[in-house]
Amino acid sequence: MATTIQVSENLLDTLKMRKLYDKESYEEVIWDLIEDSREINVETKREIENARADIKAGKFFTHEQVKRKLNL
Repeated sequence: MATTIQVSENLLDTLKMRKLYDKESYEEVIWDLIEDSREINVETKREIENARADIKAGKFFTHEQVKRKLNL
């Protein structure tokens, strides 16, 4: 079942710029955006978990250590 949605001219222009090819539908563009946001979220969560593990293992530098290293 298809439906119609209202979007501003600004959003329509943005969606047009996101098209990978001329015949790509706006539905495909929107699905790609949704997929991209999910991948980013999963990747970001993984990076946070890795960072927490590094902190627990003592693998980090304090601000003071970084400042000294950079001669700030």
